[in-house]
Amino acid sequence: MTDNHAALLTVDDVAKSYGARKALDRVSLTISEGEFVALLGPNGAGKSTLFQLLSGLFVADGGAISICGHDIRRAPVKALARIGIVFQQATLDLDLSVERNLMFHARLHGLGGADARRRVAAELDAQGLAERRRDRVRDLSGGNRRKVELARAMVHEPRVLLMDEATVGLDPGSRATLLDQVHGLCAARGVGVLWASHLVDEAERADRVVLLHQGRVRAEGTPAELVAGAGVDNLGQAFAQLTEGGGRRPPENSNPNR
Repeated sequence: MTDNHAALLTVDDVAKSYGARKALDRVSLTISEGEFVALLGPNGAGKSTLFQLLSGLFVADGGAISICGHDIRRAPVKALARIGIVFQQATLDLDLSVERNLMFHARLHGLGGADARRRVAAELDAQGLAERRRDRVRDLSGGNRRKVELARAMVHEPRVLLMDEATVGLDPGSRATLLDQVHGLCAARGVGVLWASHLVDEAERADRVVLLHQGRVRAEGTPAELVAGAGVDNLGQAFAQLTEGGGRRPPENSNPNR
């Protein structure tokens, strides 16, 4: 079980509705240093709504969100400074160079001069894009554009990385590469990652899986725990069982509020 005192990200009993529809219904989860947590759910499960709350785009109706000890309602600037985000939809300026996209992001986070240039260069080197730094983003492949977005998300050295369906539209090789790079950030830099996806294979290597369906946490645990608790052979079968017909009760050895 994750130690809440050491958690980089804490989501506690969070709710969000749009009119009569409950997009999130008392969702709780935590992420600790170096931990890769997969937020697994079908389309419409509430994953994007949760990311909108975590990134400060919308405000929760109830519950609390804390990032590195900063409540996102009471200290939004301090909380949001600790996160990096790669959204499902591309947000790069296609007509700017790779380097200028990252420098613009660095300035938004108060970085300038030699410090910004050093961080931009380091992140582009980490992604193998140093030689493409002057290329326009529109001239890059889809996989390399995602690498630029990951580099941009890490320029200000966040403690929490949010990846919202970040492999959508990528070929299998680029998808695997991106997943490997993000796992590497957990191991090398101690970044806590929340990886949202509807693809089961992307969750199989996660430290923990939070299965979200129709706005509720249906199950939580390691991939092996979810498989054993559902009494099936693999995570794909567990996912199908727990989201079938509106979702069944969580397995006994999973804790939806952990």
